[in-house]
Amino acid sequence: MTTFKAIENISRRNVLKLFGAVGGGLALGATGLGWSPMALAQDKQALMNLFVAIGEDNKVYLTCHRSEMGQGIRTGIPQILADELEADWDNVVVVQGLADKRYGSQNTDGSRSIRKHYHRMRQMGATARTMLEQAAAQMWQVPVTEVYAKAHKVHHKGNNKSLTYGELAITASTLPTPELDSVVLKPESEFTHIGQSHTIVDMDAMLTGKAIYGYDIKLDGMLYASITRPPVLGSDVVSVDETKARKIAGVVDIITLPVPKGAPLFQALGGVAVIATNSWSAIEARKALVITWSKSINDSHNSDTYLQGLVERVNLPGKVMRQLGESVTDWPQASTVKAVYTVPYLAHAMMEPPVATASVTADGCELWASSQTPQSTQQHVAGALGLKEDQVTVNVTLLGGGFGRKSKPDFSVEAAILSQKLNKPVKVCWSREDEIQNGYYHAISAQMYQVSLDSNKMPTALLARTGFPSISSTFAEGVEYPSAGELDLGFSDVPLALKHIQLEAVKAPAHTRIGWMRSVCNIQHAFGIGSFVDEIAVNANKPCVQMWRDLLGDARLEAFENQNFTYGNYGEELADHPVDVGRYHTVLDKLEAVMADAPKAAKNQGWGMAVHRSFVSYVAVATLVEVVDKQLKVLNSIAVIDAGRVINPDRVKSQLEGAIIFGLSLATMGEITFKDGKVEQSNFHDYPLLRLPQCPDIETYIIESTAKPAGVGEPGVPPVAPSLTNAIFAATGVRYRDLPLNKHLSV
Repeated sequence: MTTFKAIENISRRNVLKLFGAVGGGLALGATGLGWSPMALAQDKQALMNLFVAIGEDNKVYLTCHRSEMGQGIRTGIPQILADELEADWDNVVVVQGLADKRYGSQNTDGSRSIRKHYHRMRQMGATARTMLEQAAAQMWQVPVTEVYAKAHKVHHKGNNKSLTYGELAITASTLPTPELDSVVLKPESEFTHIGQSHTIVDMDAMLTGKAIYGYDIKLDGMLYASITRPPVLGSDVVSVDETKARKIAGVVDIITLPVPKGAPLFQALGGVAVIATNSWSAIEARKALVITWSKSINDSHNSDTYLQGLVERVNLPGKVMRQLGESVTDWPQASTVKAVYTVPYLAHAMMEPPVATASVTADGCELWASSQTPQSTQQHVAGALGLKEDQVTVNVTLLGGGFGRKSKPDFSVEAAILSQKLNKPVKVCWSREDEIQNGYYHAISAQMYQVSLDSNKMPTALLARTGFPSISSTFAEGVEYPSAGELDLGFSDVPLALKHIQLEAVKAPAHTRIGWMRSVCNIQHAFGIGSFVDEIAVNANKPCVQMWRDLLGDARLEAFENQNFTYGNYGEELADHPVDVGRYHTVLDKLEAVMADAPKAAKNQGWGMAVHRSFVSYVAVATLVEVVDKQLKVLNSIAVIDAGRVINPDRVKSQLEGAIIFGLSLATMGEITFKDGKVEQSNFHDYPLLRLPQCPDIETYIIESTAKPAGVGEPGVPPVAPSLTNAIFAATGVRYRDLPLNKHLSV
């Protein structure tokens, strides 16, 4: 594919240079979208859609309105467009979309970029193809039924005549745009790009060091900011001694930022910002600051004590969130299996910490940010500066990882506020320590599961409770219970075929900023249910795979009717993405078949498995471990996914591989602890990630499916932890119910 090019400075001269076009071409833009590339190239407003432009140079320019953080979305979205357009992949150039509401949602989170835009992108590509066919029919003066688009040309059915897309672009641009619902989509049997592995369009730039990430942005006259933020949420600056800091060469200014009141939201945290002509001076001067902080209501927060309280509460009655059948009150010890599982606070720990560069002038603000949510960035920056949203331009750079942290635009707000105060461009650089000690955290949690067994040691009733501080607490004060939407993530929505199910939530107030992290609450809930099913299986002397089959029951579509709760289903209609027990069985069957040919567990070794549905995909994971003298080694991991229609199999494989590494890192070593309200960890030495020697051999399998596309980026993570602890039990006979494992074993 053509090397990726992004529009950084939107001007007619630069657009013409980018497009290599003298006159223009077919511009699919939107009314009033003044920066639409081809509209600018033609000096007129385009009246079409946002995603496709075709130049006289025969290049097809496809806009990706989502953020690229290694998942390959700047390839996947164009693949869909190109397929319906019948575009030659080598003549495709990808353009990064700026923040604009006319794209619809640009939030690159929730594993929804493809599943939410698949049909729309097909329509956009088909619209452009239809207009090219109409243009050819007009030029040849034949009925449009006699022409067809194929391989970057429009052909005449009756002879060998053909015209390239570049030759048709100008004529096509004069035609009215068809209604989206009127265009005819290709038969899926004729797909040429969808379902094919394409190297991501940014790969060459990434490998050669030419890729532009947030930290790579440089503007004339730019200043650098390093900020000391409150060590405890809610504390404020009482006093600051700047004497030594101001003596460091390069320091321009030191600014105290106010601490916001109320819920944290996406506001800047406040603190003291050191502004300098280079990042080193800003960081060194910041170290020289002497700051006195005020008291905070969160000063007494200690995560060990808090977790003990959660464990106590999940052993007591909570708020009923889902009820099937009658409540079971008789739990004889001899026929009851019960367990409690805990997961600590977790940090995102992406390779590139948050970074944003802002330039505020009298006309507005232009921002360059490694953002997962450009529209939210635009909104919150505008609010902080007192501007209208259309006065804020957000350029999206490549993200060096995101995992949900960069869907919070607080760091962009910081850069904008400082630029406005200094009247110069300012880059705010978060360090690794900043991110680990002042980020948004995955919630600490405890879960209790218990089942009543029949004479065959099979469950007849389930009682489960979960407790964790809610993400909602970041947006509103006084939130003390998990939200229904969070409980839907692997707790309320497990479709077990039991007569009696009672699921409850317990109180858990927040003492820090809680945010989304890759797979969100599925992290703790999959660990709980995935471990517990294995415990039931061991008690019944059954393979875990078979216990899952028995508990799930026959293939069916589970709608959770008459169970005292409404299932959110990740924002999808159940008609489009049903909870399909048959698809659980499909991934279980495939996993079992693969495991039959996998290495057998030797002495001190064991296999474990788990299955989970999240983000409307189904994933089963098996893990082989070896434990000798309490030294854990993960040998093999196998992952099977049913994600419906797959766009780019290579990216799905990569996402599964990354999910296993991510999940193993969390399960073995991931832990953020608080003492006196402060985070105790600071960098990779005490919040480590999996190193290469710790990584297992990984196999991935994709179930072929014609179901609607589902999530891919997050669903691979949840089954990893329970498959690991189940494997350790198989190898050692010891059950670990509290993560991370490095509290118990050497990893």
